[in-house]
Amino acid sequence: MIIAAGGGRRIGGPEALLHQGEKPLISQMIETLGEAGCEQVVVVLGAAADQVRETADLAEATVVVNKAWGTGVGSSIRAGLAALTDDGIEAVVVVPVDMPGLTVAAVRRVAALPYPDVLVCATYDGLRGYPMLFGRRHWSGIATLASADVGARPYLLAHKDQIVDISCDSVADGSRIDSPELMALYGLSIPEQRVGV
Repeated sequence: MIIAAGGGRRIGGPEALLHQGEKPLISQMIETLGEAGCEQVVVVLGAAADQVRETADLAEATVVVNKAWGTGVGSSIRAGLAALTDDGIEAVVVVPVDMPGLTVAAVRRVAALPYPDVLVCATYDGLRGYPMLFGRRHWSGIATLASADVGARPYLLAHKDQIVDISCDSVADGSRIDSPELMALYGLSIPEQRVGV
């Protein structure tokens, strides 16, 4: 699941419109999850959803539009989990779209235990980050507790003894793009947005 619904207030535009050169970052993320072996990729859009559909290749993904995206990431997590209707799916990898240093190796590491009762977090310098893996038995609890801008954090804190931490320092960069300086560092840009988006 790729969370790509935010308005990107700190970076000057919706995260889902981030481009690295000519390529939309969201297309790169879909490819990364596919190469890592994710059978279904759900993309949760929100801000500028129509423009994202026009500029990015989303053909390989199940697209969900979170109309309540302005309430924070919690509603996007709920929307994404609700789209996973196949009973055969036992766990979901969750990543934000604004993470250009995500790699296939990091996703594979975190997804190595795709069981219904697992909770896995990537760590960077000992701090938890993305990707995360949520086993199916946790989905309803995560959806219930997911709130505003902290997403799954309340649920994870309540179940911290069950989380498996997987170090990804050596295979990925866990940075998230939350400033114009980081955008410049990673060679990212946001195309001009249409009025009314």
